[in-house]
Amino acid sequence: MQNPTNFRMPLHRELTTTRRDFLCRTGGGFGSIALAGLMADDSPLSAAERGYRSPLAARTSQWFGQAKSVIFLFMDGGPSHLDTFDPKPKVNEFAGKPLPQSIERKITPMGVSENPLLPVKRKWRNFGESGLPVSNWYWNVGECADDLCVIRSCQQDGLNHVGSVCQMNTGSILAGRPSLGAWTCYGLGTENENLPGFVVLLDNPKEPPGGTRVWGTGFMPATYQGTRFRSGKSPILHLATPTSVSEAQQQQKLAFINKLNRKHQQTRPGDTDLEARIAAYELAYRMQAHAPEAVDLSQESQHTQSLYGLDQKTTAAFGRNCLLARRLVERGVRFVQLYSGSGSKWDAHSKIESNHSKYCGETDRPIAGLLRDLKQRGLLAETLVVWGGEFGRTPMSEQGDGRDHNPYGFTMWMAGGGVKGGQVIGATDDFGMHAVEGHAHVHDLHATILAAVGIDHTRNVYVHQGRPERATVNEGQVIQQVFT
Repeated sequence: MQNPTNFRMPLHRELTTTRRDFLCRTGGGFGSIALAGLMADDSPLSAAERGYRSPLAARTSQWFGQAKSVIFLFMDGGPSHLDTFDPKPKVNEFAGKPLPQSIERKITPMGVSENPLLPVKRKWRNFGESGLPVSNWYWNVGECADDLCVIRSCQQDGLNHVGSVCQMNTGSILAGRPSLGAWTCYGLGTENENLPGFVVLLDNPKEPPGGTRVWGTGFMPATYQGTRFRSGKSPILHLATPTSVSEAQQQQKLAFINKLNRKHQQTRPGDTDLEARIAAYELAYRMQAHAPEAVDLSQESQHTQSLYGLDQKTTAAFGRNCLLARRLVERGVRFVQLYSGSGSKWDAHSKIESNHSKYCGETDRPIAGLLRDLKQRGLLAETLVVWGGEFGRTPMSEQGDGRDHNPYGFTMWMAGGGVKGGQVIGATDDFGMHAVEGHAHVHDLHATILAAVGIDHTRNVYVHQGRPERATVNEGQVIQQVFT
């Protein structure tokens, strides 16, 4: 019988050597060296994780889409379509009077609003060969009119900001579903393993209604969630390695952490947060080498910085984010979402003149600069740019000089990425209250955005609790006119 005093439990299974281990380590030694050289890539952690395929590895598109990336310009709070891209002369003609009952009762069967129509004080100009009308709040963008596809018949289900922002980002007014950026990364992965596949840029510290869930993953693995970059000159905090830590030390530390995490994960295969944490450690190490260059806007010429409005206090913050977005998609980032007025700052229930003058003034020049810069670099054809908010505004006044929420008919536009510019799709009624032609629900918009990057929304499926889930909540149709 074995002497119990000499018995030692193995410290870890790894210390147990089997006959297979012995043969592998001796006979296969030189062959393994050659194989490692053939399979090596630029990632310093890849050798430790050999055989692990990243869920964000680039995948081929499913159909005709020619865009490689999406830049979603989100005007948080709901910009007024009546004052920007959807002129309605009838509103001024009936200003000071209630909205005609024949229009209002289609929207609110319980009663008719007595608030009078608020006149539109904008000047309008027809731009480009297409003659697209744009108000003087967005005349810089108007100069890019022949690249814009303006969809005036957008609709959604939410009435308040939390539900509406949630639906415009995730397809549902209820929390718990993956964001559009997450679905895009799930379907296509990313072309740059050294940067996040999905990046979120806010123009102020306040988050949009619903917080981080609007760029989250819901029931999908957390690996696909958006990575928030900070506003200002240092978008990524704690990026630089301390001077007291060498690159070799940093690499060894992260390799050891990942080794422990992988062993921990083997007993918890369904823990997506752990998977995301492991991927985040790996990405964080690679970003230390590559991200500083990507976010360094000082590399851009003064002409380019001026194009985005970095030389003006009013436009500098949003301009930096637009320029950063171009640099990110240029480096293979799949989905970039920029928030203007994060925290519902576009929500003009009162004083719409001062409110929209401020936020249109902050975004007009940078957005136009983004479109021009992408185009002159040959990137617009492979980058889909989307502009809009969670809903539009009513023609009726609120608090005397503002406009209320309007999810029944509002405007968004797309440019680049195979989109046919210089056209208008759909229409609202004479007062801009609700869509009457070419209805484009959020699910249709999402299906169209996914189509632009080559994802068939009916085939990009994630099975959750036995149910096949799609980005469009098993609804939606691609708006084919956008591309033809």
